[in-house]
Amino acid sequence: MKKQTNVTLVTVAVFVATFMTAVEGTIVTTAMPTIVGSLHGIEIMNWVFSIYLLTNAMLTPIYGKLADKIGRKPIFIVGTILFIIGSALCGLSNTMMTLIISRAIQGMGAGAMMPVALTIIGDLYEKEKRAKVLGLNSTAWGIASVVGPLAGGVIVDTIGWHWIFFINVPIGIILIFLIWFYLVEEKTTRQAKKMDIFGSFSLMGLLLALLLAFQFLGDEGLSGKVLFLTLLALLAGIVFIYAEKKAADPVISLQLFTQPLFVVVNLVAALASGFLIGVDVYIPMWMQGVLGLSAGIGGLVLAPLSLLWLVGSFLAGRWMATIAIKRVLLRGILITLFGALWLVLVPQHTNWLWFFGIATILGVGLGAVTVTCTVSAQSSVPAEQMGVATSFNTLARTIGQTIMVSVFGILLNSITAEKLQNITAHNKNDLMNQLVNPQTAKLLAPDLRETLRTVLFTSLHGVYLAGAALIIVAFVLTLLLKKSDTI
Repeated sequence: MKKQTNVTLVTVAVFVATFMTAVEGTIVTTAMPTIVGSLHGIEIMNWVFSIYLLTNAMLTPIYGKLADKIGRKPIFIVGTILFIIGSALCGLSNTMMTLIISRAIQGMGAGAMMPVALTIIGDLYEKEKRAKVLGLNSTAWGIASVVGPLAGGVIVDTIGWHWIFFINVPIGIILIFLIWFYLVEEKTTRQAKKMDIFGSFSLMGLLLALLLAFQFLGDEGLSGKVLFLTLLALLAGIVFIYAEKKAADPVISLQLFTQPLFVVVNLVAALASGFLIGVDVYIPMWMQGVLGLSAGIGGLVLAPLSLLWLVGSFLAGRWMATIAIKRVLLRGILITLFGALWLVLVPQHTNWLWFFGIATILGVGLGAVTVTCTVSAQSSVPAEQMGVATSFNTLARTIGQTIMVSVFGILLNSITAEKLQNITAHNKNDLMNQLVNPQTAKLLAPDLRETLRTVLFTSLHGVYLAGAALIIVAFVLTLLLKKSDTI
């Protein structure tokens, strides 16, 4: 009797893989002050996070192509092994530089685990059911955002920060076991075409230069380094397009970009993810800096966003069974836009409980939009290109977040600097740093504290106006889709 995939166990493995790669960001954030105290090197601390995202993004499309070329199972297992090795090396690190190098290896593994896991879901489930399963999978990110900081704090306080990395090793081994024994892939006759090495390296160069340019732009503003990296990204982009036109089996077929649905859903995914990073980063800052509440409240008000994401995903799945993709996407975007405009119109002294309502609306809207974009990207291509389509959709979201976190940071800093001109103090940046920590904010004079809170509110208002503009652009792009372009 022919062995078949155990759909339940493989789906559980996919959920665990998603949770493990998602929690890596939140758990490390909590442990970072202790890690810096142990390893020193606060000046390069940001690279512990940045390098993970960079190597992840660089390799995501390559893994997607390989998943289509040689199968999901081997690529997922290779990625998990890399993630385990990187995690073990992180736990063994005794300097900040070795930790950063180890995080790069960890990111290389995560770059395979996440998109290939989503591709496996695409293989196992039909379109309508897939949306619901992807919604359940997305809740792993929400759970990670809640459990990560708590687990990180407990682990650091009890057995030491090294174990926030070591814990990935046994979980990763279980994942390999589940996928190895319970995922059965049909053996198909694939054409023995050479891997597009030239295209792969030029694509990695393009992504590395682009993401580093925005990283440095956010850190130090427009500089020679940023201009050089931008030029490098342009050159790499030209080389990549040339390579893909010549390649027998391109890493990302340029034909995909002639399909309006594929292009639009990936642009919408990037815009929605860019907006989401603004919500995740700056609502906690609003709670602490503007309202003077604890960091715990800052995280708590975002909890409905994660929980209601599942509802949005389920709604999208139900809608996709009866109406066109374009209308499903428009509904999700309109719900998100309602939440975005509500955020823009919130007065400075609004009670923090109102943010539960905003997070609820945004959770439903963004859940519907993200799942619809993923399912649409997968369904708009032939089955043999699903890995590439899924990985590109994941990459689009990563690029959207990377670019917008820098743009929002620049916007916040420029508005803050302009508003602080009227305040007479020697080091105005120190005042803002003091304000966003509720403990140190108490030490500020009441009048000065209230003035600084107004400055921060105005700056955050600018960020959320820009965020709402992203969702409006997504709405317009979706309106441009013709009925013949959708599935």
